[in-house]
Amino acid sequence: MSALTENVQIIRDASGHPVFAVIPYDEYQALKHGRARIEHTIPNRVAELVLKEGFTPAKAWREYLQLTQTEVAFRLGVTQSAYAQLEAKPKLRKPSREKIAKAFGIAPEQLDF
Repeated sequence: MSALTENVQIIRDASGHPVFAVIPYDEYQALKHGRARIEHTIPNRVAELVLKEGFTPAKAWREYLQLTQTEVAFRLGVTQSAYAQLEAKPKLRKPSREKIAKAFGIAPEQLDF
């Protein structure tokens, strides 16, 4: 397994928040037995949003993950307007990048492109 699969099903609760991720059984086995090699990749759709639509990486990831600015702001413990200002920055400072990545459930380097 050389990269994260895009064959993942996200199960959401009644409020639309992600609760479970369903992955292929062979990938589960690799994770369970410590054989998985996780590469932090950028999904094609995220790259398209940045390159073709002019989104910042943070906005592209948020759209890809189907989150609102309010949801991300809540996860970060800031106001929606404060998060909107962060999201608009083309290059995030390391502490901000790390916090936003954690809120998205991705690696910080996935926001640095």
